Amino acid sequence: MTLRNRLFNAHYWVLSIVYGLSAAILALAPGRAPMTAAIRAYTRRMLWSMEHLAGIRVELKGQEKLPKGAFIIAAKHHSWGDGFVMFANVDNLSFVTGDHMERFPLVGAILRKFGAIIVDNCGGPEARKALSESAAQVAAEGRRILIYPEGNLARPGERFRYRTGVYYMSRDFDLPVVPVATNLGCFWQQTSKVKKPGVATIEFLDPIETGLERGPFLERLESVVETRTQELIALATGEPVRTSVLVPTPDEVRKATSGVEVTA
Repeated sequence: MTLRNRLFNAHYWVLSIVYGLSAAILALAPGRAPMTAAIRAYTRRMLWSMEHLAGIRVELKGQEKLPKGAFIIAAKHHSWGDGFVMFANVDNLSFVTGDHMERFPLVGAILRKFGAIIVDNCGGPEARKALSESAAQVAAEGRRILIYPEGNLARPGERFRYRTGVYYMSRDFDLPVVPVATNLGCFWQQTSKVKKPGVATIEFLDPIETGLERGPFLERLESVVETRTQELIALATGEPVRTSVLVPTPDEVRKATSGVEVTA
């Protein structure tokens, strides 16, 4: 591991601990604004660290395509760094996260105060219902909602089955969906401690308006996200554009080996 990687990783954990404790304290204060300001400051400091310590400069494209008011961001998820980019650059943002995040000390209180939409990682009809109920308040407040439709961090060139939650949120609350493509995983893959310097691109694509049925909606979302992501990966690596490979999620592997049916 290079010195730059060691410096970034150390800075990452110091910032995460300091701002995490700050957010936990601010969660006790009335209103959401103080804690939101701390989270915005944290994500912007992390982007500074990515560029100046790890050597990863993030180029954000397509911001002019973002609708006015509330909408859903359905993003490809390559890296822990994805969330930093979104929260540093998109105002009034909430997000969907798995219930596993509540296991971390203080994180549950921060998530609830922030208004995060917490769902069961196992999926299924009950999880969809909970997602819709939790998202109702966020949508009523006119906030933007960030969701990773695959529900997992993917390696560059791989994709997971796109889940249906984003469709039901769009349908139930009549919100357009903005797909997002990325090649950040070429420089910071998943939760890896090793970072590669370079210019990463995260791109907002044309919004998908409401009114589509579930099948056509998911097909269109997956097609535009995966196609543009693969093009961005080719741009970063200098290799030909390839079709992403569908792989099973860890949960699907576990369920398959235990004989449990996998639900949408």
